[in-house]
Amino acid sequence: MSRWVVIAKKKDIQEGSTRAFSVEGRQVAITYVNGEFYAYLNACSHMDLPLEEGRLEGTILECPHHGATFDLRTGAALSMPAVTPLEMYEVKIEGDDIKIEFKD
Repeated sequence: MSRWVVIAKKKDIQEGSTRAFSVEGRQVAITYVNGEFYAYLNACSHMDLPLEEGRLEGTILECPHHGATFDLRTGAALSMPAVTPLEMYEVKIEGDDIKIEFKD
C-alpha cells in the first residue's frame, strides 16, 4: 500500500537547491532543478551520510563527503565509491504542496 504525504511547499525550495525535511521519522531531501522536483532518502548509498549539501551539476548530485555522484532522475549511482542507487520517492505537485509517495 502507498500513500501521499505533504513534505513541503513549492516556495520552500529555490531552483538549483536542495532542502532536507524530516517526514515520519525519515530524512528526505528534495532537489529542485530544471523545473522539476526530485525526492530521495537523504543518505548517500555509500556510507549513509547526508546529501543535502552536495554539489549540483544539472540533475547530477555529488555527495559532499566522498564525491560519489548520482543521477537525480533515476537515483542511479554514477561514480565510485557508491555502487547502489539512491532510494527515490515519487513526487506529485498539488497546488503549492509538494507530496511524496510513501510505500508501506
